[in-house]
Amino acid sequence: MKTVLYSPIDGRVLAERELAKLIDIENALNCAKNAQQEWAQTEIKERAKICHKAIDALLQKKDEIAHEITLQMGRPIQYSAGEINGLEERGRYMIDNAESALADHLVEEKNGFNRFIRHEPLGVVVTIAPWNYPYLTAVNSIIPAIMAGNSVVLKHSNQTLLCAERFAEAFATAGLPEGVFQFLHLDHETTAQLVSHDSVDFVSFTGSVAGGEAIEKSVAGYFKGLALELGGKDPAYIREDANLAHAIENVLDGAFFNSGQSCCGVERIYVHESLYERFVQGAINQIYEYKLGNPLDESTTLGPMVSTKAADHIREQIQNAVAQGARACVDTSYFDRDELGAAYVAPQLLTHVNHQMNIMTEESFGPVIGVMSVASDEEAIKLMNDSPFGLTASIWTEDESQALLIGDQLETGTVFMNRCDYLDPALAWAGVKQSGRGCALSSLGYQQLTRPKSFHLKRI
Repeated sequence: MKTVLYSPIDGRVLAERELAKLIDIENALNCAKNAQQEWAQTEIKERAKICHKAIDALLQKKDEIAHEITLQMGRPIQYSAGEINGLEERGRYMIDNAESALADHLVEEKNGFNRFIRHEPLGVVVTIAPWNYPYLTAVNSIIPAIMAGNSVVLKHSNQTLLCAERFAEAFATAGLPEGVFQFLHLDHETTAQLVSHDSVDFVSFTGSVAGGEAIEKSVAGYFKGLALELGGKDPAYIREDANLAHAIENVLDGAFFNSGQSCCGVERIYVHESLYERFVQGAINQIYEYKLGNPLDESTTLGPMVSTKAADHIREQIQNAVAQGARACVDTSYFDRDELGAAYVAPQLLTHVNHQMNIMTEESFGPVIGVMSVASDEEAIKLMNDSPFGLTASIWTEDESQALLIGDQLETGTVFMNRCDYLDPALAWAGVKQSGRGCALSSLGYQQLTRPKSFHLKRI
């Protein structure tokens, strides 16, 4: 059985690959399990050397990889190379901090005893990565898992299957021992077989809430670790003391970059009533500056969505909101081009929205935002928390103390002030509610990829 990769740009076939069978899964996991035992004995400095070389190998082919990203998922070519830069930032941070993060944890001295906690690798880690940021989302678990002494089997989205092959090529170039990193092209059924296999010790999944639920069911009862980075409906709050020009520019970028297909992209905006009209007009003016078109064109700033199905979902959300009284503020005919296909969606800003509309409560994952006026911080906090998701939230203000007060009341994994849609590898990446469970990046990211082993040594 084959999987076929179609480009959202024009529907062309980019690649065809045979899907792995159960015997292929068995062979890969046997290889991973055997390789991991030796890899776990490899010194961290040697692991770091190899992982740095793998990142070097990816950087050497950055232009080729960027072109592939655009072809596979439609991001404008002028932005695609930035993903490899981001991969380098995250990967190198996690490599360089592995030694301290994985060092033995010494407890207070006690006469006659040597007591400490050691971080022991789990074994075989399965990483399931999505298409929207195919390298950034994958590196979050691949590099720290390998640095911690685990072996990794990557199951990438079939929409970006070439990325899995690029990772394998880079690790082979770097001299990673055979079996420590592998990839498999799978469908939903065989993915379930992979994650539930006895040889798998940990699963890191990034994707939709429905996908996370399916993974949870697949591993239920197997007593293995699981990290889920799922969806978001991330809010931005523009306080009355915000730098309005800065807020408009950056919130709009956070909403529409990657055609809005970002797990931590801004999807709903709350603006203090004193700035509301100015914000809306300024945002509309900026939206008209986007160029919707073929992402291989260097001047394009907004490409297609990943599929016609995804684009239809956005169009339906907008239609439903308008039918309920929302006002569409952007004349989409300004962006229409005859040669563009059904996967291309013009950016849209909706006003007169409320939380009875799914545009403000359900994940959109596309180039549309709803904007509401609020009278106070308290009202903004209530609305920001009125969501089944909790990945990030951004506060736009000149008052850091107020940002901290508001942030402490928000039900979210990350709080930003005057920025959004960014992962700092030094900080824990986590979500609450339906946005997921577990923690990636930072020194804390190593905790879920290792198990604590306590040593209690009594001297006679």
